[in-house]
Amino acid sequence: MGASRAGHGVTAAATGAPPAFTVYLFVSPRHVPRYSFVTPIMNDEDLAPALEPETDPEFETEKEMAEKLKTANDTIGAELGKVIIGQQEVVEQMLIALLAGGHCLITGAPGLAKTLLVSTLAKVFDLTFHRIQFTPDLMPSDITGTEILEETPGGQRELVFSKGPVFANIILADEINRTPPKTQAALLEAMQEKQVSVAGQSLALDKPFFVLATQNPIEMEGTYPLPEAQLDRFMFNIVIDYLTEDEEVAVVTQTTGGGAEEVQSLFSGADLLTCHDVVRRVPIAEEVVRYAVKLAAASRPGKENPSDYVNEWVNWGAGTRASQFLVLGGKTRALLEGRAHVTFDDIRAMAAPVLRHRILVNYRAEAEGIRVEDVVNKLIEITPDR
Repeated sequence: MGASRAGHGVTAAATGAPPAFTVYLFVSPRHVPRYSFVTPIMNDEDLAPALEPETDPEFETEKEMAEKLKTANDTIGAELGKVIIGQQEVVEQMLIALLAGGHCLITGAPGLAKTLLVSTLAKVFDLTFHRIQFTPDLMPSDITGTEILEETPGGQRELVFSKGPVFANIILADEINRTPPKTQAALLEAMQEKQVSVAGQSLALDKPFFVLATQNPIEMEGTYPLPEAQLDRFMFNIVIDYLTEDEEVAVVTQTTGGGAEEVQSLFSGADLLTCHDVVRRVPIAEEVVRYAVKLAAASRPGKENPSDYVNEWVNWGAGTRASQFLVLGGKTRALLEGRAHVTFDDIRAMAAPVLRHRILVNYRAEAEGIRVEDVVNKLIEITPDR
C-alpha cells in the first residue's frame, strides 16, 4: 500500500488496479489517528473499511458502542414491544433522535400512547423521567424551579433553590401548545443551552437531556402555536397515527388482561453520551452532505433556482438547522443499520420528520388541500442527488 502525506492527513490507496475508494487517516484534536471514508457513492460494497483501527482505549469504547448500535433496533424494539404495540416507524424516529442528541415534537390524537412510549424509552435507557402537563396557568417557575425560604438548624432563614421538573434526563412536555408563550420560552434556554437561569444564576441540567413535547392537532381552541424559533430547535416532528385493526385488538387484549411484562434497561446515560460522540464520527461523503443542503434549500421560495411548485405553495422554507439534522439523522440511521457510511436514502428517510415543522405552506395551499407532507415528497422528487 502506497502512501503520501499532505497537511494533517495521510492518503492511502492500493497499488495496481484503480481503487474503489480513497481512505483518509485524520489526526483528532487529541492526536489519535482516526479513519474516515470520502468517496462518490456507487453502492454499499464500495465502502468497506480498509485499515486496521488503532488500539486507543477511547477508540475501543466507541467501536464497542458502534457494534452495540448495530443490534439496537432489534433489542430496543423487543423491549418496547413488551408495552408498545405497532408504531415501528415512530419508535425508530424517536430512537434516532435520542441517539443523535435531538429533541422531538410529537403530534397525535389523544389516547395513542405518546406518554407511555416516552416513559418506556426512559426505562430502556435507564434515564430519569419527568412529565409536565402544560396548562394555560402554568408559570415558568413551575418548570425551572424557584427559591423558597427555609429555616436553618441554627435558627437563621435563607433562600434555598428547589429544582423544578426540568431537572431530569427526559422531559415530556405534554400538550406544550396549551400554555402561553412566556412559559413555552422557559424551555427554550434548556433545549438549546442545556441550562436554566434562576435568580441570576445559570444552573446546568442533567446530561443527557431531551425534551419530547406533544401537541394535540384536533382541539386548537385556546392553544398557543409554538413560535418558529422554538419549533426549529426540535430535531424531528413525529406524527403518531391510529393503529391498524389487528394492532388495536392486541392493545385492548393486553391492557384488559394480565398486564405487560417488565421492561429491562439496556443502555445507561453514559452509553447515550458515548453514542452522541460515535454518531458524529460516522464518515459521510461530500456529495451526500451537499444533497442534504440542496434538499433543505429547495424548500425556500424566492431564492436561487426555486421550483414553480415551491413558489406557488410554500410561504416559508427550512433553514440551515434542517440540513444539520438531516445529516445527523442520516448518520444515526446508518449506524442502526450496521453501516459505517451514510447514503442518499438515509437523507431521504429523514426528510419528512425533519422538514414537516420547518416548512410553512400558504393559505392557497391549504385551500387546495396541499399538505406539508405533499411538499416534502415533491422536494425529494425534484432534488437531484448528484
